[in-house]
Amino acid sequence: MPLIKSISGIRGTIGGKSGENLTPIDIVECAAAYGTFIKQTTGKNKIIIGRDARISGEMVSNLVVQTLRGVGCDVIDLGLSTTPTVELAVPMENAGGGVICTASHNPKQWNALKFLDDNGEFISAEGGATILKMIAEKAIPFAGVDELGSYEAKSDYIQKHIDHILELETVDAQLIRSKNFKVAVDCINSTGSISIVPLLENLGCEVTALYDDLSGNFAHNPEPLPAHLEALSTEVIKTGAHLGISVDPDVDRLAFVCEDGEMFGEEYTLVAVADYLLGLTPGNTVSNLSSTRALRDVTKKHGGTYSASAVGEVNVVNKMKEVNAVIGGEGNGGIIYPKTHYGRDAMVGVALFLTHLAKKGCSTSMLKASYPKYYMTKNKIALTPEIDVDNLLEKVAIQYANKEINTIDGVKIDLEEGWIHLRKSNTEPIIRIYTEGTSETSAQNLSDKIKTDISAILKNR
Repeated sequence: MPLIKSISGIRGTIGGKSGENLTPIDIVECAAAYGTFIKQTTGKNKIIIGRDARISGEMVSNLVVQTLRGVGCDVIDLGLSTTPTVELAVPMENAGGGVICTASHNPKQWNALKFLDDNGEFISAEGGATILKMIAEKAIPFAGVDELGSYEAKSDYIQKHIDHILELETVDAQLIRSKNFKVAVDCINSTGSISIVPLLENLGCEVTALYDDLSGNFAHNPEPLPAHLEALSTEVIKTGAHLGISVDPDVDRLAFVCEDGEMFGEEYTLVAVADYLLGLTPGNTVSNLSSTRALRDVTKKHGGTYSASAVGEVNVVNKMKEVNAVIGGEGNGGIIYPKTHYGRDAMVGVALFLTHLAKKGCSTSMLKASYPKYYMTKNKIALTPEIDVDNLLEKVAIQYANKEINTIDGVKIDLEEGWIHLRKSNTEPIIRIYTEGTSETSAQNLSDKIKTDISAILKNR
């Protein structure tokens, strides 16, 4: 099973051999390098840590905590928490950084360390590269006995997060409470049960919670995709709920189910929230190149400008700052709202969506029907070692030179009837192929067409 060290942190499967899997040795090396990096670059030695509920979480968190103390960092431990809660806590505590122990949407055998800077945002590519270099060179000085870091546990930050959301001018808690929404929530046996559920209860919703035992034994694949949400869909219909909510284990991705059990579509989470916010404050939006065109359409309707970034949360955030975006995120259900913080946050997404739904006074399915209809396919092509991927993508761009081309992350081809996005995987020997069209047939036809083009290029190379 794999171990992946990248500029954004370390992730892998628990057990096995050091350097090949995520073992205590790998965790300690990475945490020590990160703590040293934070001290050297920020002049601060306070670090926030939190984790999701996956089975290995307590072990991984304990290793990180004691390692950080071993390099002289003072640790504030939020315990079971969410990624956006840790992100909020870093600046609130004037800390130098934060670590979230979570493998996000990956299955239970995975875990990871996500690293934050002193703004509570994911560290830069340059920072990540420095940490990797420190690990490789083993250039990590540990603290003497009199310089060991301190430890403090704090369990009130999820409530602080909820209070922060309820105080937003764009969240109309009183209106939401007046609607008496019935909501079913798939908590995936992780920290959605201690964050999304109490948030909804604070908003006066009648909540039915599925998989809320915090065991980390995920009842299904934890990625909030339609194929994994059948039980939630059934529960929505059974209980007569106005909507269903699904989050991933660390609560930074958000997907909705309509009152009729049909998917709202995780691509449309950002679209709906953007529509609401742009109606209040016209401005710019950002999503990554692989996200639905519907966000561009909605932004244009409100008189704003849409911009695309390379795939990856840090890239979305950088572009949002560049264009002063009102709202941004990713088509995987990630909402980034700058008035709270620059990170994906399912909790603020829920509150904004419910405000929008309450103001519209319509059903969830009617809201979905009001947006441009697009359909997406996601495929991949396996590569052999001798294929020069960069050269292949360059030839594809040349072949479509008469179309609108974006090459900041692979090749994105914008067409009148939709778009095609090809990008090289960072973790597998594959090219990812994303297409979108105005019908399922047109999206699939675009996918088939680009696969044929790639095959022809490889045959004639």
